[in-house]
Amino acid sequence: MKKRLFIMVEGEDDIRFFGRIIKPLLSPSYHSVEIIPYACIKREKVNKFLKSVALMKNDYIFVADIDNERSVRDKKQILFYRFSDIDGRSIVVVIREIESWYLAGIAPEATHALGVPNLPDTNGITKEDFNALIPARFDSRIDFMFEILKSFSLETAKDKNASFRFFYDRYLAGREIPDPVAR
Repeated sequence: MKKRLFIMVEGEDDIRFFGRIIKPLLSPSYHSVEIIPYACIKREKVNKFLKSVALMKNDYIFVADIDNERSVRDKKQILFYRFSDIDGRSIVVVIREIESWYLAGIAPEATHALGVPNLPDTNGITKEDFNALIPARFDSRIDFMFEILKSFSLETAKDKNASFRFFYDRYLAGREIPDPVAR
């Protein structure tokens, strides 16, 4: 019997990214893949949920932006303090923020069509940096994000963002990856 996978994320931008890019890649290995935004849920409730997932022998990935912490270790310490039932092996820290993963997946040949520069790496990208790069032709940042996700390149993202490469190596490497346009 296949397990269930819960991807715990911070907010709406994470839901969009994981729903469009990651969930289709992990779904064949699980009975179901659910994305749960935890930032607006009380700490005690998140702890109970993490404990119940473990008791039911299901899997979870707990995603958090590094934000202003100095290191992944520091961010994990904060998460251990906040969520006493969290498993450190299930934590993925996004450096700097999820917007860096969006930009990492823009292949060089897609930069012109999107109207953005070809960034050599996106490890230091913040929400503010991302917002400053949105071309005026897009109605909103959400519209821009959806456009990026339409042609998101996993290979390019691995090359341009170290935390995405860590995520890929841990959860996606060795899987058959479908063409992003077909998703």
